[in-house]
Formats: sequence, C-alpha cells, structure tokens
Amino acid sequence: MDKKSLSESDICDKFVRPALVQAGWHTLDQIYAQYPLRDGRVVVRGKTARRDQNTVLRADYALFFKANIPLAVVEVKQARLSVNAGMQQAIQYAQLLDVPFSFASNGEGFVFRDATCATGVLEQTIGLDEFPSPQELWRRYCAWKGWAPAVQRVAETPYAPAKVPRYYQLTAINRTVEAIAAGQHRVLLVMATGTGKTYTAFQIIHRLWKSDWRADKAKGQKRILFLADRNILVDQTMVNDFRPFKGAMAKLSPNAKGIERVDAQGHVTVEDIDLAVNKSTKEVNKSYEIYLSLYQAVSGTDEDSNIYKQFSPDFFDLIVVDECHRGSAAEDSAWREILSYFSSAAQIGLTATPKETKDISNSDYFGEPLYTYSLKQGIEDGYLAPYKVIRVDLDKDTFGWRPTDGMTDKLGHLIEDRIYTGPDMNRKLVLEKRDEVVATKITEYLKATDRYAKTIVFCEDIDHAARMRQALSNANADLCATQPNYVVQITGDNPQGKAQLDNFIDPEKLYPVIATTSRLMSTGVDAQTCKLIVLDQNIQSMTLFKQIIGRGTRLREDLGKTWFTILDFKRATDNFADPAFDGEPVQIYEPQAGEPINPPELVAPALPAEGVDPAGAAAPNDPLGPFAPGDTDEPKKYIVGGMVTVAVARERVQYLNAQGKLITESLRDYTRINLTKRFDSLDQFLQAWSDAERKAALISELENQGVLIDALAEELASSGLTNLDPFDLLLHVAYNQPPITRRERASRVKKRNLFTQYGPVARKVLDALLDKYADEGITTIESNDVFKVQPFTQMGSASELIHSFGGRAQYLGALATLEQALYAA
Repeated sequence: MDKKSLSESDICDKFVRPALVQAGWHTLDQIYAQYPLRDGRVVVRGKTARRDQNTVLRADYALFFKANIPLAVVEVKQARLSVNAGMQQAIQYAQLLDVPFSFASNGEGFVFRDATCATGVLEQTIGLDEFPSPQELWRRYCAWKGWAPAVQRVAETPYAPAKVPRYYQLTAINRTVEAIAAGQHRVLLVMATGTGKTYTAFQIIHRLWKSDWRADKAKGQKRILFLADRNILVDQTMVNDFRPFKGAMAKLSPNAKGIERVDAQGHVTVEDIDLAVNKSTKEVNKSYEIYLSLYQAVSGTDEDSNIYKQFSPDFFDLIVVDECHRGSAAEDSAWREILSYFSSAAQIGLTATPKETKDISNSDYFGEPLYTYSLKQGIEDGYLAPYKVIRVDLDKDTFGWRPTDGMTDKLGHLIEDRIYTGPDMNRKLVLEKRDEVVATKITEYLKATDRYAKTIVFCEDIDHAARMRQALSNANADLCATQPNYVVQITGDNPQGKAQLDNFIDPEKLYPVIATTSRLMSTGVDAQTCKLIVLDQNIQSMTLFKQIIGRGTRLREDLGKTWFTILDFKRATDNFADPAFDGEPVQIYEPQAGEPINPPELVAPALPAEGVDPAGAAAPNDPLGPFAPGDTDEPKKYIVGGMVTVAVARERVQYLNAQGKLITESLRDYTRINLTKRFDSLDQFLQAWSDAERKAALISELENQGVLIDALAEELASSGLTNLDPFDLLLHVAYNQPPITRRERASRVKKRNLFTQYGPVARKVLDALLDKYADEGITTIESNDVFKVQPFTQMGSASELIHSFGGRAQYLGALATLEQALYAA
C-alpha cells in the first residue's frame, strides 16, 4: 500500500485513530471526529444567503478527558505532506477550545505541542506508538492549572444532559466553574445577545449545584438565586433553559399567577410554576434550592416589601445576575443593595453590553470579564445573523423645521419659535405626516420582501409607539381589517399588547407581525425570527444600541432566518463608526427620493422599562422624561397636523468594503482603485481573465477583495445598462471600455460558426450553453450542475451529453474554447 496515495480520511482511519485507541482514548466519549468549531459565516447576496465554506472550522479530532473537559486537538494531513503540516491549524483550534495540547500528524508519527511546557520542551516529534494517554494529559493539565484536589473534583463534575455546548459556551462554563471553585468571589461573563447566555448560566449553575464545591453542603443542596429585571426574562428562563430544575426551582414573587400564554385567537393558557412567596402572608418558602426573581419583586422602599431580608445573609451560595448592565453596575441601585446583603455568596454577572461610564461600572464590581464573546465574533463564526442597514433621512429631521410667526399646534398652543431637528421629533414636536411617511416606508419594505416578517419598531416613548401602531395599521389596512393583531403596541402600560409578547416571539405564531415599542423590547426579548428592526428613536447609548441590534441577531436557518435588516430613520447606525462597536453590517443603503426602500442586491446603558429615565433615576409617570413640562400651561409636545409635509431627503448610497468599513467615495471610483491595485494595467487584467480556468473562481476572488460586482450591476442598471457580464462591468467601470451585453457576446460567437468539428448533439449542447450564458451568465455554464436544468435535461442525461464530445476532458476543452471565443477582443 502506497501511503502517499491515501486520502486524509484514510490516514485518520488507518493510522491516527488506532494510535489514539492504543494510547487508551475511548472512541465513544473521548474521541470526537470532525469536531465542529465554527459553522461558517453567513454571506448575504441580495435577498439570499449562504454559508461561506471557507470559514467553516472542524477539528479532525478533539480529545476530551470527560464530556465537559476538552484536552487536545489533532489535525491530520496526507502522508505526502510533512508530519507538522497541520500544526498551525491545530494551534488555532486549541486556542478556540481553550486547551494547551495540539497534535499534527501525516500518519507517520505526531508533532506534539505542549503549551504547559511540563517537560521543558514546547514541541517534539513522537512515534505513532508514543501518543500520551488521557491520564497523562490530564495530570499535566491539572498541574498547569495549579488546581488543588478540591478544585479538580469540581472541574470534573459533568454537564446536565442537554444540548452540546458550542466551543465558546464550553470555555465560558469551564472558566467560570473553575474560578468559583478556586475561590473567586465575583465573575463577569460578556456574551453577545443570541449566543446563549442563559443556557451557559444553566450549565454553570447545574455543575456547581451538583458538585462538592461547598464541602459543608451535600451535592444538590446548595441555594442559588437568579436575578433579572423583567418578568419576561425570568419566565423565558424558567420554561426554557432552566426547565430541568423543575421541582427544585421556584419564582420569588408575591403576585405571580403562573406564566400566561396567549394563542393567535386570543385564548389564554397558564403554565403553572412553583411560587416561593405566599400571596396573602408574603412569607417565603425556604425549602427550594433554586430561586428566580425580579429584583423589583424582592426589594422596595419600605422594609415590609424587602422580601429578600426574610433570608439570612448567608442563605445563598451563588447569585447570578442576568443583564447585569441594567442595574447592578450602579453603586446606589436596588440591585447592589441585594448583592451587598448576600455578600458571602459567589456572584456572577451576565451581560452582552457591560456598562462602563465615569460613575457606573460593571468591571469595578465584578472585575474584568473572565470571558468575552462578541457580536463580531458570533457573526464571523456563523452563530449570529449578519445584517443590512437601510438609512432613510427625512427632510424635516435633516434640514430642520421652523414654525411660521404665531403658528399654533392642533391643540391651540403657540409653538416656540426655533428650528426643530431630528432629536426634537416625537419628543418636543410631533409631525403627524412624519408618522405616515415612516409607516409607509416600513410597509413598502415589507411588501417588497415579506409582509409576514417579524418586525420591531423602536419609538421615542409610549405615546409615539401608540401613534405608530395606528399609522402602521392604516398603511396595512388590507390585512389589519381582518387581522387586528397584525400590528400591536407592546409597551409597559399596555396589558393587551404585553399579553401578545409571547406570540410575537413564538416562531410558530403568525401574529403579531409588527410590534411598536419604546423600551420594553430593547433587551431580553428572544425574538428568534425577527427580520426587521426599525429605529425611530434617538439612541445616544452604545449599550442600548447593541441591545436593540441584538433583537435581530438570532440565527434560525430552519425557519428561513439567515440575516436581518435595520431600517434607520434617526441615523442611529452612525454608531457603526464608533470604536466601541464590535460588529459591522454587510450593506448600508440610503435610498434616494423616489427610489424603492428595498436595497439593491449586494453582497450604552440600556434604558430601563417605561417610567424610568436613562440615568436610572425614577422618572415621572409621564413617558417624556426630560421633555416633561415644567409649567402646566405649556404643552408636553407640540402636535402639528397635515399642513406640514414630510419627505425623504437623503440621496446617497453607501456600501461596505471587504473589511466591513464604510465606503465614502463613489462606487465606481472605489472599484477602479481596487482593480488597479490588483492589476497594473488593462492588459494584465485581460490576461488574468483569459488565464483563469474558471471565471467564477476569479469573480469570487475579486469579490472577496472588495470588488462589489452585484452593487455595480445595480448601479449601472439604474442608468439603463443591464445584462452585463462581470467582465464587461469591470471593463466599463474601471477601464472606460464600451459595455457589451451577454446576449451580444453570445450572438458574436454563434455567427463565427466555431464548432463544426463536433457532432450534431455536441453542437446543440454548445448552442444551448451560449443561450444559457446570455440569460444567466458565465457562472451558470461553468457549474457542474448545468446539465441538470432545462433545456439540457430534454437532450439526454449528463453522461450522454458529455459522451457526445468524446469524454469529460474533450467537453471541458470545448467549454474552454467557447469561453475564449466569448471574451475575444
């Protein structure tokens, strides 16, 4: 057997796996072949999306000591390559899995990299029969960690039997369990919205609960408190990720009635949950081990409402604070009061957006993050949905509006004489026509894409959310007349709307489709299928901006959710330019007046619930916050009717380059610059095109380098130039050559009668290929599947058509000749 002729898979099966088994690794629970690390970034092309297979990462082997403890990765290459050819990949995979041991092999032996330097040697070559045993690597691993035996026992505690954690969840769970077991009192985890913070918390709690972390308490007898600041966060947690705790878990609330669910017909069902507080006496049942609570439910302004004080200060062993940026960061908050009372408990803060200001700091209390998994990383790994941005600037927001002398609003109030701009809209000034324009644009987008795409409209306040509900209902009267829940207002003061929240976030429920809100849905709402986020709110906080973006980042390919769109009326997406923002959109589009809202096909502290101002201080019941009137004779807002019109103002289209940065120059100039960097001259470009065996591969390479071919096609189509080959697009834009359509190129080739040497079937195939090129382009005829579509399926099977040329090599030669003829000077 010539080993050098074997495939990589054969090397794995015949040499590497037997060596692992011989060293004592068990095939079922310690050796994981093709271990998934990254799913591959979702790449958006127009209205479709696909996985970039070049970004998929799978380790040939991941080796685990136990199901929750990864130790090493093994990367295998073919025997014709050197034994250390896969080491760089192995090191990358080991860093992702947070392990110190990496192995590379070609079937002849192994290169063993031990980052613990236990023997004083970083890398060494070993034979196939010298692979270390699980016990040997575990011994080195524990010594490297510096664990005492008690910490080691906690680290070995298994996971709850649930879904397998992703690599970053595995790292976050293990680091946290190890840190708590080693005596670290406070831990901060930063994980982007949609990456499974609650599931991560569940596994951390379960492992500590079941371990002998507290030697003075039996396994499963520890007391744990999970704190959040919104009912929906607690309820979702109890019925989803924390469901395995049922029986040992209760909700700390004197007013809870179970978890209400409302179906599409308005029928209410209640899922019973254990309640730890007696409704009449307000006494707490202390027999449970895991408590979930709103901090508002256990604390108050008077001693009687401070339910948490019914527990002794040392009652809880562990406290987990979800969305800890919202309250616990402030020293004088009710959150901090509870955490200080239970100061003997280990405390874990979870957030997607840690709050760091001059006066408020998460890291000041919890310490620097033990682990961070960012929005950008989640998108790169393919675990979060990428997004497009459509910016719509309205004329009165952009250029300002000034009332005429002595002008009064609809209620007869004299309008203060000054210029009102974007920040004033819906805060100090209400232009009713503006609501209509925004609602019309939202509706235009949905009609052009999917009218049943879940949509959240973020408004300035409750009053604005109510007006937008009405404006959107009018804009969608054809649906709302028979389906009143097509558009709903979901705000803190609206019980009917809040009752529909579960239906909005339920992927199986069609209605509601559009939710108008102000603050209630900005955080913690798991809207997995939300495809459109509308920003009509002044957002000055990076934390709030990230939280709102997070409502759309869930990836549900099984339900057709692979990316989402942000429709921005307030320039809130200028935050993309802020260095503190860690994710970029795939496209930014600013439609010109009269242009369709659907884009061309291309590749801070979160605010509390309504009634609380951004600084965290109690605000008046009036939702206007700082714009509430100081004098009762003054109006809260000036309300101006239809006499003031509003229109789209901005006329500019912006794109993102390959690095995700905004292109500010023209698209044509940008393309010209990129191509001249890649090719010194027109002749060099023509030669590269001619030399490319597959034009589709060169096109893909250029797109990856930032040449936005789809965007160019859209821009030229708007000026009447359509059906151009990418070759002609680039020649025209970058080198000022006259454009030739695909049909013209195909017609020229047919007139030359180049294929007389072939038989009638082969000539018929070549003619059909030219027609296919004229209709769909070069990538279609280069595809291996071209014979699986019309008209080829009517001519015969793929093998028969290829045989008409004399074989595959002859067919590929004919195709190359056809392409040469197409692109002849």
